[in-house]
Amino acid sequence: MQVPTFDTLRITVDAGHPVATLELHRPERLNALSRALLAELVEACAWLDRTSELKVVVVRGAGRSFSAGFDLGDFANPDPDVSMRDVADLGRLAAEALTDVRQLTVAAVHGHCVGGGVVLVGACDIRIAADDTRFSIPEVDLGIPLAWGGIPRLVREIGPALTKELVLTCRPFHADEARSIGFVNRVVAAGADAAHTAAAQLANELATKSGYALRTTKQQVNAATEDLIGTRRNAADADALVVAMGDPESRQVSRRYLEQRGRRG
Repeated sequence: MQVPTFDTLRITVDAGHPVATLELHRPERLNALSRALLAELVEACAWLDRTSELKVVVVRGAGRSFSAGFDLGDFANPDPDVSMRDVADLGRLAAEALTDVRQLTVAAVHGHCVGGGVVLVGACDIRIAADDTRFSIPEVDLGIPLAWGGIPRLVREIGPALTKELVLTCRPFHADEARSIGFVNRVVAAGADAAHTAAAQLANELATKSGYALRTTKQQVNAATEDLIGTRRNAADADALVVAMGDPESRQVSRRYLEQRGRRG
């Protein structure tokens, strides 16, 4: 099996086991979701989907956090050869690619999990969080809507009232609350090692089962949830992001939020 290499991701395959690890690998930026990372995530998921020997994939972040969310600096300096609309749509494409891989995906979450990182965790099949995980969805404070199909994913996982509260207030919530509201399956001891160890153990256990049964169950559950609350009608999320980036009030709100964070830092 020839494992592809990427600049912002790492894929490793356990020798003798049908289990892989997909690691967001920008530790110096707390795995902030740049254009390059999101594009590579789509490529990585396409490779995984073609690799029938693998049954389970652990999704984790390198370093101190799972992900600090979308990379503000990167998105503020777009490629002149790529439209803003296409850039804004990268997160949706990445989340859908992660949802659709043939393997079961087990998220191992630790540290900060912010905004788009929450959406990627929601795209995974099973989620394990370290006790020190701090989730937050700051998009509204940044003057933009939560996009990338994040709203319907949250609504079907935690319900409409909690989705509105967490998205509109932007208040952080920790691993225990995420477990109590049904966003994560299990909370383990603090630290990246604890989360990854627990996820790897679960992945190895699942990998002993029939690949056909695993894949069919995933497909059936995903089809049922898609019928309940679909996430495939969210191409317009990119348009909403582009509008927000050009809206004067939204830009003022974003500047004020970032200035306040800078003073606190």
